Amino acid sequence: MARKPLTTRNTLALIWSTINFVRKLIINLVFFPVFLLLLIGVIIAFSSGEETRVEPGSALVLDLNGTLVDQARPVDPIESLLMQNKRDREDAEVLLSELLYVIENASHDDRISTIVLDLANLHGGGISKLEAVGTALNKFKEAGKSVVAIGDWYGQGEYLLASYADTIYLNPQGMVSLDGFASYRMFFKSALEKLKIKTHVFRVGTYKSAVEPFIRDDMSKEAKEASGALLGDIWQSFADTVSSNRGIPAENLVLDGDTYLAKLEAAEGDSAKLALDMGWVDALASAEEFRVAMVDKVGKAKEGNGFLAIHYDEYAKLVAPSPSFAPMDSVAIVVAKGTILNGYQAPGDIGGESTSELLRKARFNKHVKALVLRVDSPGGSAFASEQIRQELLALQAAGKPVVVSMGSMAASGGYWISASADYIYATPTTLTGSIGIFGMITTFEDSLASLGIHTDGVATSEWAGMSATRTLSPKLEAVIQRHIERGYHEFISLVAKERNMTLEQVDSIAQGRVWSGKKALELGLVDAMGDMDDAIAKAAELASLDTFDTELIEQELTPEQKFIQEMFAQVAAWMPISVRQSTPLEQMLGQLSGAVAEIAAFDDPNHVYLYCELCSQ
Repeated sequence: MARKPLTTRNTLALIWSTINFVRKLIINLVFFPVFLLLLIGVIIAFSSGEETRVEPGSALVLDLNGTLVDQARPVDPIESLLMQNKRDREDAEVLLSELLYVIENASHDDRISTIVLDLANLHGGGISKLEAVGTALNKFKEAGKSVVAIGDWYGQGEYLLASYADTIYLNPQGMVSLDGFASYRMFFKSALEKLKIKTHVFRVGTYKSAVEPFIRDDMSKEAKEASGALLGDIWQSFADTVSSNRGIPAENLVLDGDTYLAKLEAAEGDSAKLALDMGWVDALASAEEFRVAMVDKVGKAKEGNGFLAIHYDEYAKLVAPSPSFAPMDSVAIVVAKGTILNGYQAPGDIGGESTSELLRKARFNKHVKALVLRVDSPGGSAFASEQIRQELLALQAAGKPVVVSMGSMAASGGYWISASADYIYATPTTLTGSIGIFGMITTFEDSLASLGIHTDGVATSEWAGMSATRTLSPKLEAVIQRHIERGYHEFISLVAKERNMTLEQVDSIAQGRVWSGKKALELGLVDAMGDMDDAIAKAAELASLDTFDTELIEQELTPEQKFIQEMFAQVAAWMPISVRQSTPLEQMLGQLSGAVAEIAAFDDPNHVYLYCELCSQ
């Protein structure tokens, strides 16, 4: 038989056959050994070991690893397997709702007598979230139980949470670092000029400084004014909380240079003793001394030499709520966490399409009578923000009240999607407002020309052929600026209508300025101070519900994805433990790449953004 001629179709078929062969080879060489490892791990997990038990009088050790979040990002199963036992992972996350549920359950669990806060690997997550955990700890103590904190070193976030403890232990070689708050950014104007990169900025709002790093080498006077006032307000809330918890004057938390040196000299240069002298901690204890103290307090573990305890991950799995199969009237909860982007986004970011789809599920679910939208976002795409708000309006038109619960931030686009709610809750330290708008287009024609690369051609109109390799025409710049001005007018008009204010009133508190939740309440941007529980109760009240359930509506994993994750979770415990540290150079490069990625991720079709730059600091 004659050989087939080498046509384009046959060539592509040959290439595909080669790719398919390589793919199958990789699967055989990589997947099956991993699958075998998983299978062995699952068999071991299910065939050995006793069921986790909680002994009476046990301590619940909250050894939290990661950043507190309202919504966890999806993790690739293989990555999860390889990274499971790495402590101090920068990308690790602790789901706030799960943590609050665990603490609440422990409050009513007669087997739990004490909570131990082990905060060495907690990376914060915002003052409002830490205070929500603190409120749960206070309820735990009201049940007649105690809270103890242990640490080798306390940063401000860790210390805020530790301040809710009855007793704070510090390693004798450790310290408490209370420095106040600061807002510093990297600026790239001179660098962009050297690279011959042009940044075209369009904005409305005196304080809308998200684009300043690309057009300045320093922070503007207006941005400094706004940032200073905001940080002062947030710090006051922080200091008041710690002062109340610890019973020490707020002015004793951050000492000026001379006072700190004098106190340190009195403590013979010992930072741990200084913390004890200042009343920041209650006792200095090594790991062994803390073990002995806890054995005296709760008793010795049945195995080993530790104290009687169960750890957070074990207890969370043990008390996880069972799904309810009896439908009843409910308040739905949808989490809008992260930057607002277009299209479908994975959990951890807000997608115009994906978040709208969740809201539609709530609207068409006959058992859902009201909705709580949990917003924790600095904003993003103006188009996607309006797309989400329209879905919220559809919910209200269907007779289902909408209540917003603001987390650490609900600013700019985050405020846009909140503004039309029937009721808005914030916390005193929520970052909100940032009512302003900007657009930015970067072009590289001069940079490319310096390399001998030029763009030329023809078009049927002066609007066609817009490209990052060509100069923007003055007329096009004028058109974009006009769109931005129109967008700002729509923003303040929306707020004026929904918050029953005049345009002049909104404009005076807008201009892109960021406010604390406490100040936003005074200005009329929110209705009350409160947390998720308050928002759920308000939603039920507006829907006239006496008895109701809550239903979290979120993107669901397929049965296959759930099975794979469960398999990897079982075998993860058998992987070796390793530790990851980042160098100062990696940290600096991380800041640089993060600043660039922050803008690069924006995808609004009209290049128009509602974004709070301070909220990502």
